[in-house]
Amino acid sequence: MTQAAPVPQPPIEGRRRRWDSRALLRWSRTTAGRRATWALAGVLVLFLLAGWLILGSREVTDDATVEGPIHPVAPRIGGIVSKVYIDNHDFVEAGDVLVEIDPTGYEVRRAKAAADLAEAVAIYEAAKAGVPIASTTTESELKSARAATDDAEAGVLLGQEQIEAASARLRVAEAEQRRAAAEYERASKDLDRLRPLVEKDEISLQEFDAAEGLDRSRRAELDAAEAGGVVAAKEVEIAHKRVSQARAALRRSRAQLEAAGTGPQQVSVIEAQAASALARVEQRQAQLRQADLELSYTKIKAPSSGRISRKSVETGQFLRQGQTLFAVVDLEQVWIVARFKETQLERIRVGQEARIRVDAYPGTLRGRVKSIGGATTSRFSLLPPQNSTGNFVKVVQRVPVEILIEEDIDPERPLRPGMSVVAKVLTR
Repeated sequence: MTQAAPVPQPPIEGRRRRWDSRALLRWSRTTAGRRATWALAGVLVLFLLAGWLILGSREVTDDATVEGPIHPVAPRIGGIVSKVYIDNHDFVEAGDVLVEIDPTGYEVRRAKAAADLAEAVAIYEAAKAGVPIASTTTESELKSARAATDDAEAGVLLGQEQIEAASARLRVAEAEQRRAAAEYERASKDLDRLRPLVEKDEISLQEFDAAEGLDRSRRAELDAAEAGGVVAAKEVEIAHKRVSQARAALRRSRAQLEAAGTGPQQVSVIEAQAASALARVEQRQAQLRQADLELSYTKIKAPSSGRISRKSVETGQFLRQGQTLFAVVDLEQVWIVARFKETQLERIRVGQEARIRVDAYPGTLRGRVKSIGGATTSRFSLLPPQNSTGNFVKVVQRVPVEILIEEDIDPERPLRPGMSVVAKVLTR
């Protein structure tokens, strides 16, 4: 007799799953099940709403880095390195001497500049002292020349008066001489007429003697008149000589007065020389200050506190002016540059709060948006993109946003420029 084939039974797990589904379905139709279902749906809605509120009130980017001042250090003068006090990654304080250049040549220059300054000061002092002396001398010479000119003019006038007086006396003497000559001539003629008469005894001897005495008297008067004329002529000649001498003195005094009149110009020349000497003093002072600066530049100091990086200087090395020796990385004044997509900038504003998470450390830091870049980062790349061809592919650009850190940074966890961070800007 043939046995009936056994009916295949479902696996135990399948049976249990169907039973569980039916049981859960029956339970969900109960009052407690309905309440639990509604509660679960409410929690899910609240969770979705909270996620939308949270995610919708912030903009996040992981394209962000720590930035900070990096001070490249270069010598301001050239020379041989005599001492190096630092090594890579050393921490230095602002003002610390890091490298020394051999100062011998610059000390010599400084000494020469000081000597040149001393010489210029001496020349200036001498020129300055000459100004009042020249002023006093010029004034004295001018007064003396004016007085001499006045005296010479007075002498000329006096000589002319003397010439006039002597000429008048000469004219009087000449008139007297002519009168005396006429009187003498008449007396002589009378005597000549009486001489034959006295010989004939026609007149008395007494009359003849009287005529002879008158003749002698008239002769004496004539001699006196001639002598007076000679004296008067001599006086006229002397007066003319005096006038000539006075005029020569007047010409000399006028020449001296004219020369003394150039005294103010000479004083101006001396004052200009003093001003030029003062300018040379100032020039030498500037050269001395320059020499002091160059001597101070032989000690290369840290521009700020920070750590040494990329050191490339050793003792004995010859340095050129402007040659980069190392860089000082300032770890105290750092900030964040977050590059957001252009589609994220709509709600980002200056002054909004930000949260910063550094990949190297746990936790977050508070910050605030300081500024938003004026152009995308691609505009500042070495080869900015050019879309002048027909093969155009639209790429979402990124705009740099600067974020300042508003809390103290743990010195055990310094933020180094270049570190990667995740930046969140709270837009609500």
